[in-house]
Amino acid sequence: MRPRADRGVLAALLAATLVLGGCASAPKQGEIDDPFEPFNRTMYAINEPLDKYVARPVAEAYVQIFPDFVRQAVTNYVNNIDDLFSALNGLLQGKLDKAGHDMGRVMINTAFGFGGLIDIASSGDIPRGMEDFGQTFGYWGMPQGPYLFVPLWGPTTVRDGTGELLRLVWSPTNEIPNVAARNVVYGFAAVNARANALDATALIEQAAIDPYTFVRRSYLQRREYLVYDGKPPPPKDDD
Repeated sequence: MRPRADRGVLAALLAATLVLGGCASAPKQGEIDDPFEPFNRTMYAINEPLDKYVARPVAEAYVQIFPDFVRQAVTNYVNNIDDLFSALNGLLQGKLDKAGHDMGRVMINTAFGFGGLIDIASSGDIPRGMEDFGQTFGYWGMPQGPYLFVPLWGPTTVRDGTGELLRLVWSPTNEIPNVAARNVVYGFAAVNARANALDATALIEQAAIDPYTFVRRSYLQRREYLVYDGKPPPPKDDD
């Protein structure tokens, strides 16, 4: 599972899409965005029992066992790392205000929030930039590439998947010298991310006639929205 709490998990992305996706233009031709649809549908079918019988029960047990402040601390820790990468990507996109805010958040939360476990910066109304490598690649004009669905990872594209791999490889968590401790941190982050998405998962199951299409459309809409900072170009008319 993705070791991310706010954007790395399928259902969390879709929950945000329900709010933001209406502002973005939906892909008009599924075969263009999803040329590997038969394969992706198979992967989605494989993911369903894995999530139902493994990931979701573990996440539900996690919620029952650990109090809110522990789960919030895990979320804050992952968000703090995301803010660091957001600062870098803000610089790469020339968004200096966002980069400055994100770096300020990292410095404050790391120094005074016990390594990011406490989100002091949000209490000071310092906004999160929420930039990532996939958005930077899109800003630079890189095509999103084919849509892909990976079991226990979720929806992505070639562009976004490449960015997520870079984020994973360069994560400060990798610098934890003790392998067991490092794996525990990644495990908590992954389970916490799935726990944060429990309500969104139930909503998807109730709302979608074809969950696969709903997930794909929602993911692509949200990513387009983020790449263009909420102002995507109008869809091109078919010939």
